[in-house]
Amino acid sequence: MYLMYHKNRRLQVHTGKDRSSAALGAGISEYALHHWQNPGPRIILNVFVLRDGKHQTMNDMNFPAWLAPILLSALLLGVYDVTKKRAVADNPVMPVLFLSNLCGTLFLVSGLALTGHLAAALACTPWQWLLILGKAVIVASSWACVYYAMRELPISIASPVRASAPLWVFLGGLVLFGEIPNGLQAVAMLAIFAGYYAFAALGKLEDIDWRRHRGIRAIFIGTLLGAGAALYDKYLLNVLKLDFLTVQCYFALNLVAVLGGFWGVYYLRGRQSRPFHWHWTIAATGVLLIAADFCYFYAVSLPEIQISILSLVRRSSCVVSFLIGAGLFRERHLRRKLAALALILAGVILLAWAR
Repeated sequence: MYLMYHKNRRLQVHTGKDRSSAALGAGISEYALHHWQNPGPRIILNVFVLRDGKHQTMNDMNFPAWLAPILLSALLLGVYDVTKKRAVADNPVMPVLFLSNLCGTLFLVSGLALTGHLAAALACTPWQWLLILGKAVIVASSWACVYYAMRELPISIASPVRASAPLWVFLGGLVLFGEIPNGLQAVAMLAIFAGYYAFAALGKLEDIDWRRHRGIRAIFIGTLLGAGAALYDKYLLNVLKLDFLTVQCYFALNLVAVLGGFWGVYYLRGRQSRPFHWHWTIAATGVLLIAADFCYFYAVSLPEIQISILSLVRRSSCVVSFLIGAGLFRERHLRRKLAALALILAGVILLAWAR
């Protein structure tokens, strides 16, 4: 595999030993930074295929504009789940949450400053800041639950449960916007529920009681809060039309402040029973999340997107975390879990197809 960078800012990734007309290559095009309704850069990611000597962009192939950034976000999110599992192993949750997000925020702010876009990203009204602060509180509460659950549960159970978030986003759209599922959507939802029932049965094989285990309760509460945050994202980026970099920048800054407050309360109440140990995955977790969120926020800011579809595709990250993490942490009953995961993925694909 080799890379070619052109003056027109297009990055091509070719595979194979030659450049024959039949060769297939894949890559990511980064087009010029431009502004829409609000200040701040808009980076359009576009996957293209080199076929018969001609480049075909995703638009040429009738793929939606949001597909490339959301798939990249899913890939990064899958690796993030694995580093997060390692970061909270034998560590108290709140310091890991705070420090990983602090590292990610420093990475984001430094990148914006170095590229000259920090001032534009920080331009917002007090009311907009309060709206973004609300998102930070929701997400911080969700993460506190999820990080605790990731420490207590096998990743091959925790990650697929997290992958149910798109289903709850879909149900939220049903309640809030009166979206009635058609026949194919109903079948997809049943497949997803069947997959989670299978994971519940497998959890008992690992001495995990899904009705009483605190980690299970925490992962479901965190997942529901995360689904609410996704619906809120569409409101901020697609209804109010806030700039996606402004939302990400203030969200990251507010999140560090909120998590710092949570940690302070947690520490003062004497809830930190485990000693803290620094590990490089704490910083990696924060950086990976910032990169995944960058792609996600951009995709949500595109016109006429459906947040339930984006949430579904993004949560396919569970495939990455399952394949990497399950082997890395040597968890048990992987073949059975793979069958349950296949049910969930089948439901996710059907649900996306049905829309």
